[in-house]
Amino acid sequence: MEIKRQIQDNVKESLKAGNNLASGALRMVLASIISKEKEKRYKIAKEKPDSAEQELIKESELTDEETMGVLFSEIKKRKDAIVLYEKGNRQELADKEKKEIEILQKYLPEQISTEELRKIVGESIKKIGAKEIKDTGKIMADLMPKIKGRADSGEISKIVKELLS
Repeated sequence: MEIKRQIQDNVKESLKAGNNLASGALRMVLASIISKEKEKRYKIAKEKPDSAEQELIKESELTDEETMGVLFSEIKKRKDAIVLYEKGNRQELADKEKKEIEILQKYLPEQISTEELRKIVGESIKKIGAKEIKDTGKIMADLMPKIKGRADSGEISKIVKELLS
């Protein structure tokens, strides 16, 4: 809930400052957060049909952890778009997406470096005794509580596959 409020405040600040790139990126994230909250509210309303509207709104607010999930999703969308823009020789659009990623990453905890991530993944593989790719689920289950929000799951699975190959 704190991350959402911070984003809302920063939207206002970027609008006042005339920073169209930041305000646009933050507004899109805010729209995704609100959409997730509406989905959550709908599910809660089905489970508790007698709940008051205010109660539903309060219960459906995303936690900071859920908000980080939305941020990761938005960053992933932009990374995917960068690849497509670069294939299509649209570097100016790819650069815009990269700048938006930088803006969004400010709301996430400090990310673990690739070297540190390799070390943590290696320790987890030893701890579990993983020998093959089919053990990836067990490794991820062990890793996620330690590094949730501090590393991209795509990056993690890439390192797991590398180390198990």
